[in-house]
Order: sequence, then C-alpha cells, then structure tokens
Amino acid sequence: MTVTIYDVAREANVSMATVSRVVNGNPNVKPTTRKKVLATIERLGYRPNAVARGLASKKTTTVGAIIPDISSIFFSELARGIEDIATMYKYNVILSNSDQNKDKELKLINTMLEKQVDGILFMGGTITEEHIQQFKTSNVPIVLAATYDDTKEMASINIDYEAASYEATKYLLEKGDKRPAFVTGGEESSINRYKFNGYKRALEEANLTVNEELIVEGDYSYESGIEAIKQLVALDERPSSIFVASDEMALGVIHGAQDAGYKVPEDIQVFGFNNTRLATMIRPTLSTVVQPMYDIGAVAMRLLTKYMNKEEVDEKNVILPHRIEIRDSTL
Repeated sequence: MTVTIYDVAREANVSMATVSRVVNGNPNVKPTTRKKVLATIERLGYRPNAVARGLASKKTTTVGAIIPDISSIFFSELARGIEDIATMYKYNVILSNSDQNKDKELKLINTMLEKQVDGILFMGGTITEEHIQQFKTSNVPIVLAATYDDTKEMASINIDYEAASYEATKYLLEKGDKRPAFVTGGEESSINRYKFNGYKRALEEANLTVNEELIVEGDYSYESGIEAIKQLVALDERPSSIFVASDEMALGVIHGAQDAGYKVPEDIQVFGFNNTRLATMIRPTLSTVVQPMYDIGAVAMRLLTKYMNKEEVDEKNVILPHRIEIRDSTL
C-alpha cells in the first residue's frame, strides 16, 4: 500500500497541513513538531506525490531539455551546466535526444508540453518557421542554448560565432598560409553560416578570395573529418592549414592527415572549434576556439528560471565571451 500524507498526519498526530509545511520546508513549524513529522516520514517511508503537488501548485518543478546528441562531448558539457543550475534551483530535468531531426524536435516539444514541464531548454540546428510557431504557442517559457534564432524573438545563449571563426582564420593567415581550408558543419544552420562568414571575412581582409575547392562539408562527426582531409590532400595544391568547425571533426582531420603520412603542424596546421576535452587528449594537442559549453548550459538554465518565476529579465539574447586557445596543432 502506498503511504499517503494522511497516514503521516495520523501517525504523527498532526494535521495534513502541518505535514505539507514540513515537506515543503515552510519555516512556520515548531522544531519539536518538525522533528516528529520527519521521524514519522522516515519510519513510514513516505514519498511526496510530485504529480499531486504539481496539480495543487500548477507547477511540476520539471524542465525539459531537448539536445541533439547527449553522447556528444559538446552537448554533454552543456547538459552538465543545465543540470547543476537546475539542482541549485530545485528543478528536475527531463533530457531527450532529437538527433537534429526537425520532425523529432517538433514532436519532442509537444511531448514535453504534454508532460506539463514548467519550461523547455532547446538545443538544435536550424530554427525554422515551424519551430518559431511552436515556441510562440507554448504556454511555458522556452530558452535556446548554443542555438541561434535569426529573428531574435526567442531567448537564447550563444557566443559570437562569426567573430570566433574570423579570429581563428586570421591566426592561420598570420602564420603565412594564404590558402587555409575550411571544414564546415554541414547543415544550413545560422551558426554554420556565421562560422563561414567569419572565415570569409578574414580572407577578404587579407585580399584573398574564397576558393570553393578548399571548402569541404562535414557533419560534425569524427568520421567526416577523416573524409574531409582525404579530399583536401588529394588536391593538386593541398592546403597547409585547415580551420575545422568542431573539435570532433578536427580530430578526424588530424588522424586522417597522420595516416596519410603528413605531420601536424609541420605539414598541415589544424584549428578546431569548441574546446571540448578532446582538444587536450589528442597529440598534438588541438588549437581551438574556446566556447564555454558548461557556462552556456548554466546561463540558459538560470535565464529559464527567471522566466518560470516571473523575475525581471534584462537581456534575453545573451552573448558569452569566447577566446582562442593556441596549442600544438598550429605553428
């Protein structure tokens, strides 16, 4: 038989209201009464019914987090930032993988709303009009993390992707390479477009034109990095430096180059993006753009708590600082 709040109240010889105040941490309970109720709860093994509490308060203290791939080091660090702040503010997190599939993303948003979550954190690739429409009709607040909405209507946490890519490419140009290649992230998302724009701006400032044969499309995976370097070293004039849109792809580029007999960075310099733990695990260690993944998750969750608790929000589109970390994969 499930132990109820009524059972606790009867055994402790107090009212159900008193048990409720003890469970919810209300200070207006005598210490002796609180001790007696807690002892009864422990003895009976009572667990408050979250669903019932949610119905009473119209809150479930639960948030939904929709992430493309929780097994990715990038998104796992984001998720850790979300979880830590959620715990601090006493929220539970429901994590779901979307596999960066639009139909699945839209379905998961509906599923989260059906579960009566108090808010949603969304991480994805391309934000379409269908996404925006679904976000607007949601009855709970939604915050985007490491996800860009061109309309800027949705609250979001990001870095300046164009500036970061510009700085990485400019570094390679300043090292004397006039033909740096670029391995892109693939899908037509705003973030990928900004990364390409940063690469292009650095070339234009150096009075260089974009060479289409030096642009290779990947999909953020290690395997696509290996395929990308195969294409680049097969060119009549291979590049001597490569800017890669993610660390995981950059590892594939480095290993593919080494397998083909090239030395990194002596023959080919490689510059990554994100500064995941992979960057310091590979040899040579990876020069990369430092994107504060944990902080993006943490700040996104904190912003969501403000919306859920109707606190004042000064800035809904937050741009966190990035930096360039030079390691051994570049000269």
